[in-house]
Amino acid sequence: MPLPSLLGVFAHPDDEALVAGGVLAAHADSGARTAVVTTTWAPDSHRAAELADAAAALGAGEPRMLGYADHRIPQSTPGRPRLCDAPLDEVIEALVRHIRQFRPEIVVTHDAYGQLTGHPDHRHTHRVTTLAFSAAGLEQLNPDAGEPWQPAALYTATHPHSALDDLGPLLAGVDKSVLSVPDEMITATVDVGPWLGRKWQAILAHRSEVAKQRPLPALLSRLPEPTRNRIIGTEYFSRLNPEKSASGLAQLAV
Repeated sequence: MPLPSLLGVFAHPDDEALVAGGVLAAHADSGARTAVVTTTWAPDSHRAAELADAAAALGAGEPRMLGYADHRIPQSTPGRPRLCDAPLDEVIEALVRHIRQFRPEIVVTHDAYGQLTGHPDHRHTHRVTTLAFSAAGLEQLNPDAGEPWQPAALYTATHPHSALDDLGPLLAGVDKSVLSVPDEMITATVDVGPWLGRKWQAILAHRSEVAKQRPLPALLSRLPEPTRNRIIGTEYFSRLNPEKSASGLAQLAV
C-alpha cells in the first residue's frame, strides 16, 4: 500500500533535503505522490538547477518555486520582493494554488522557530503554509486558485532537545542559533536509514552550499560519515492539526 501523498513547503533550495529528505524518499518509494514547493529563489537560478537534482534524487518530481527573493540575498530573484516583504494574501494564494493542484493528503513545512537557526524565510514560510493549509479547503477563499482541497494533516519538521548532541555544537561552532522543542512535542520520529544514501545525494546536489563554509550542507560534508549519519538519519515532526480517528491516511512514514 502506498503511503499518503506528501507536499513539502520549504523556504530555500536544500531545506527539503535537510529536514524531510528521508520522508520524501520513503513516501515516493511506496508509490505515493510527492512534491516540494520552495518559496524563494528564481526558477532560472543556479539554486533552482540544484533543487531539480535534489528533487530527482528524492523522487519528488519537478521543482515548484514561488520565486520570491531570499531575505538575505535580494539578488536571488531580481525584480521580485523578498518573501517576507511580499503581500501576505498574494503568497497565501500562490500556495493555495499549489495545494489545490497537487491535492496532497499531508503537508510538511518548517516549525514556528524556523528550524534550528530561525531564518526569517523559514519562519515566514511556516506562517504562510499554516494559513494556506486552512484556506485551501474553503471554497470562498481564493476561488481563482482551483477547486477546494483540504489536506488531512499538517506537520512541521523540527528538532527535539534530546537530538542535539552532535548537531548543536556543530551549529554553535559557526555562531548559528540552536532552536529546538521539548521532546513531548514530537508526534512522528522517522528512522530514514533505508533512504540515507538518497538523502545525502540530495543534500550534495546543492553544490553551491556545500562549497561554502557555514551552511549546513557544507558543515555536514566535513564530518566523519558515522557522525553525519547520526545527524541526518532521523527526522522529527510535530503534527499541528488534530488527528482524524476514522482514517490512517494522515500518518507520516514511521
